[in-house]
Amino acid sequence: MSKSKLEYIWLDGYKPTQNMRSKTKVEDNFSGKLEDCPIWSFDGSSTRQAEGGSSDCLLKPVAIYPDPARKDGYLVMTEVLNADGTPHESNGRATIDDDDNDFWFGFEQEYFIMDKKTQLPLGFPVGGYPAPQGLYYCSVGGRNTHGRDLVEEHADLCIAAGLNFEGINQEVASGQWEFQLFAKGAKKAGDEIWVARYLLDRLTEKYGYYIEYHPKPLGKEMDWNGSGMHANFSNTTLRTCGSREVYEKICEAFRPVVKEHIDVYGEFNDQRLTGDHETAAITDFSYGISDRGASIRIPIITVEKGWKGWLEDRRPASNADPYKVAGRIVQTVKSANI
Repeated sequence: MSKSKLEYIWLDGYKPTQNMRSKTKVEDNFSGKLEDCPIWSFDGSSTRQAEGGSSDCLLKPVAIYPDPARKDGYLVMTEVLNADGTPHESNGRATIDDDDNDFWFGFEQEYFIMDKKTQLPLGFPVGGYPAPQGLYYCSVGGRNTHGRDLVEEHADLCIAAGLNFEGINQEVASGQWEFQLFAKGAKKAGDEIWVARYLLDRLTEKYGYYIEYHPKPLGKEMDWNGSGMHANFSNTTLRTCGSREVYEKICEAFRPVVKEHIDVYGEFNDQRLTGDHETAAITDFSYGISDRGASIRIPIITVEKGWKGWLEDRRPASNADPYKVAGRIVQTVKSANI
């Protein structure tokens, strides 16, 4: 008889920023298939998802990946359901209107690696600051590059788990990094970002680090770039229309729902979206070709391919829930009058 360790991962009920939770279920002679992952339960009163007198919530498996760091292990991404089987109010995945996987998403996840002892990003001296940003972006060498061992190990884990992991780079600030993931299907894109975040957070446990997803962890007064989770997206229309007019109509559909997007684009995002450091102001809406200071960037390659490609919403913060970001983008794109 073989035994497998299934790590069930879910999002808790904290607002406005949810946290990952997980626990291990040991199964006999497990097939490795999603359909053979049983629904499980947990104490929702300990995660702000239920009251103590009726505390059971359900975990519905929605995606499975091999766990490269554990013998006979699997990573099981789940949705939280109420005891009656309906989606819990904290379940952003269940609100995504993309059952045919027509929407493709590429997320660029930025984050800071923090030293547990100093409570500062890597490369920051206690009681002071490193050299100004400029030489850290895509840097090489110990003077400006901090945390590469963890970042490289994380990339290996994600690839070994079967995630569609597309790249890594050090970002503009000291100790700040980014990874990129792409998926066909809005729900799958969210699944893969959360599993990649899980692998990253778990990995820090052996390094003495932790990951800071706050979009401006050094405060809005500091002259450093914040962290975002840029959302590159397309559907069949964007991939095939060949029309600047259609692209502009889709972009215009975002203008009247700025608040609705910002509401799900991450806590403390007002500290990041200031109009400086390659951002548009949080109260504004704009779009432009190859414009990293716009709310939505139209990539130059999309234009060069005859208006066939994708758009990039640059507003989501690094701590945003990719399920909610994708769900809101899908809703807005579908509302466009084309």
